[in-house]
Amino acid sequence: MTFEEQIQQKIDLKTKPLGALGYLEQLAFKIAKVQQTLTPTLSYPTQIVFAGDHGLAQDGVSAYPPEVTFQMVMNFLQGGAAINVFCKQHNIAIKIVDAGVNFDFEDHSELIKAKAGYGTKSALNQKAMTKEQLDFCFEEGAKVVTKAFDKGSNIIGFGEMGIGNTSSASLIMASLLKKPITECIGRGTGMNDEQLHHKTNILKQVLDFHGSITDPKEIIQTFGGFEVAQMCGAMLQAYKHNMLIMVDGFIATAAFAIAHSLAPTITDNAIFCHVSDESGHRLFLESLQQKALLDLNLRVGEGTGCALAYPIIQSAVNFLNEMASFESAGVSNK
Repeated sequence: MTFEEQIQQKIDLKTKPLGALGYLEQLAFKIAKVQQTLTPTLSYPTQIVFAGDHGLAQDGVSAYPPEVTFQMVMNFLQGGAAINVFCKQHNIAIKIVDAGVNFDFEDHSELIKAKAGYGTKSALNQKAMTKEQLDFCFEEGAKVVTKAFDKGSNIIGFGEMGIGNTSSASLIMASLLKKPITECIGRGTGMNDEQLHHKTNILKQVLDFHGSITDPKEIIQTFGGFEVAQMCGAMLQAYKHNMLIMVDGFIATAAFAIAHSLAPTITDNAIFCHVSDESGHRLFLESLQQKALLDLNLRVGEGTGCALAYPIIQSAVNFLNEMASFESAGVSNK
């Protein structure tokens, strides 16, 4: 019997009708396969929130002003954001990374300083970052993950903060999938129709200026934010460490899609935590042939979907480890 058949047999012989735990069974199978054990564990769950400013935010692609990025980082550090509440609730460690916020932060125990610059350039008339900045972002993202891994973490979630970053994700999606920008764009922080029309026009101009780009690293260099690039590097490093990777919403999926282009088997370790209210996200997940755990109309970012999905992931592991089999419980099997 192959190891995969052993996992499936263990799942099938639990005291329940065959397949009755639905997607939890697929999740348990995935985790056992990643960890190569019939008794998987989740240790030191960690949430990383990468923050960065976007040059495009100056061009009115968000309903919020750019300074909200640094203000929200302060909120994270004070424990007041949605991600803080959910991580505290589920006992998930949290680290905030200044990947490129237009602000100088004081030292803080939960802040990692990895600034690639004070925000990216506007992609309207140049690449968002230099090749050197991109390389720096991949290296710093990798370092953050290795620190968590060295502390004993085997499951890690990724979130972001950056006014303008749904535009960045839409541009990445349109370039990677060769889709019209109108299919990849949403209301972000809650735009009205007029703002959405303006955002769409700006992003069309960006794509017209740069033309067709096919190389994944050049796509993220051209359209990405520093926080998106660091998240991408972090995901690749988590995969190298064979960690479980919790992917949050639309922007995290954009970072993941670049990572997937560079290392296609990374999906083996990925758990897509939710499908966001950002209209392009569902299409993005379909292109990766992935199913999300939750559908709660979330569009907060920050990694909130990861923190909310974590107890479900725990449940998948717990039923595999703790639920009785028909034989051990003395229950007749059909």
